[in-house]
Amino acid sequence: MQTNFKKDQLLDPEIQNSEKIFRKCVHCGMCNATCPTYQILGDELDGPRGRIYLIKDMLENNKPANDKIVKHLDRCLSCYACVTTCPSGVDYMHLIDHGRNHIERTYKRPFFERLVRNMLAYILPKPNFFKLLAKFTWLTKPLHFLLPKKLKHMVSFMPKEFPKSEYPENVIFKPSKKSISKVALLTGCVQKAISPNINDASINVLLRHGIEVHVLSEIKCCGSLTHHMGKEDISHQYFIQNINAWYELYEREKIDAILVNTSGCGTTLKDYGFIFKNHPDKTLRKKAKQISELALDITEYLEESIKLDFTNSKNINKKYNIAYHSACSMQHGQKVHDQPFQLLKKTGNNILEIPDGHLCCGSAGTYNLMQEELATELQTRKCENIKKVNPDIIAAGNIGCITQISNGINIPIVHTIELIDWFTGGKKPNGLNNL
Repeated sequence: MQTNFKKDQLLDPEIQNSEKIFRKCVHCGMCNATCPTYQILGDELDGPRGRIYLIKDMLENNKPANDKIVKHLDRCLSCYACVTTCPSGVDYMHLIDHGRNHIERTYKRPFFERLVRNMLAYILPKPNFFKLLAKFTWLTKPLHFLLPKKLKHMVSFMPKEFPKSEYPENVIFKPSKKSISKVALLTGCVQKAISPNINDASINVLLRHGIEVHVLSEIKCCGSLTHHMGKEDISHQYFIQNINAWYELYEREKIDAILVNTSGCGTTLKDYGFIFKNHPDKTLRKKAKQISELALDITEYLEESIKLDFTNSKNINKKYNIAYHSACSMQHGQKVHDQPFQLLKKTGNNILEIPDGHLCCGSAGTYNLMQEELATELQTRKCENIKKVNPDIIAAGNIGCITQISNGINIPIVHTIELIDWFTGGKKPNGLNNL
């Protein structure tokens, strides 16, 4: 793609990087073939190629975003299926991030939309506030008919109960036998509130196999949710706080990895190095790069670095048909698909691939809250494809996907690590008690 940026524009490292990405695009349109929103809407501007043109025009002419650009960029899921498909290696992930940052800097959204987005950016990364709001929401349920349609939809996602974790925070968990490795574990923000069992299962598996686990209370949120809303100031505060905390731990304890059991968070952690590669603070650049290199999905770490003991699986008499849902942020964002699939196969169960498994379920961070109709259509398509393989259980590596899919299907869905915990000596996941 030909570009016409002025020389002074290219002095901006962000523009310079995007210009290089634009030049890789050859207009082939193969990206549209795997774009969920293009498949639903059939509009060129609701596919990656069209969005690239919109972003290029906006940046090249240094003009503020308008209603049209905002509409089509907001509809992007950031699922990155187009990145996997693109034969030219177009780094769409960083283009859409740049486009959203520009929107946030130059476009004033309607008041109600600003209010909702600011509310989500403030509440979701704060588990205790999120719990408090959820309790208030259910206490005021008789008044929900007074709420605007969008808020009613959001309220429907509020959990009624918040399970308690088996483990305290900001603790070093040491295995009963000699440690063979040390890792940090990101416990997440929303996940920590609604599904602490995922973190519990992660710690159980690691301790059982001789891994020392460090959980830092300083780590509040990976910054992903606000990052994808174009809220640079908020997300960068999270990024820098996390980088400094984990780097200090890395230097002090010589940890081998930072493990993530929420794939959307993992994609962002692995991008810290890129995000800060042009930062004027050389020390921060160095730290960010190191943190990104340490970040691994927990299944990636277990499959590639640890010999898991599945002998306990012999005590589980029944063999299950397990459909593995590969989250977009896992398979497209992190390029991690085979590792969790192979881990599940080692449990001795029948592991099933979901038809059109490369397509998004419609969760995508806050997408299912902000783009209700498109998210619901994608949820329906995903659930219909899951039903085709008739599984007993669905496994997934992302809390957003688990929540989204569970709201559209009656088949139990649990995190991959919960199954690994069960088949290596842990308890049966709560969601499978009726199986």
